[in-house]
Amino acid sequence: QVQLVESGGGLVQPGGSLRLSCAASGIIFRRYSMGWYRQAPGKQRELVATITSNKSTDYVNSVKGRFTISRDDGKKTLYLQMNSLKPEDTAVYYCNPIPNFSWGQGTQVTVSS
Repeated sequence: QVQLVESGGGLVQPGGSLRLSCAASGIIFRRYSMGWYRQAPGKQRELVATITSNKSTDYVNSVKGRFTISRDDGKKTLYLQMNSLKPEDTAVYYCNPIPNFSWGQGTQVTVSS
């Protein structure tokens, strides 16, 4: 059974930084492309960053240059370094392999002064 546990969210001022972590179990982590998703209130969940098993990365335009996705296959952990945060980054952030398994609880990121 796949388990995904996201952590590291919180309340941060505009311009601040956060580092999210996602601990995965129940899968051969190193074989999967992984993604960070987010869902803001009243909006659909969107894919914001991906990393392949070969560590190639891609980002949605709105976070390019500010967010960095990375992975530690030995620890089965996915990371998202978020810098220069904006109020529009406020959302619940989730991780999931690609293709997706069941979703974890996510971690809340709130950017507000």
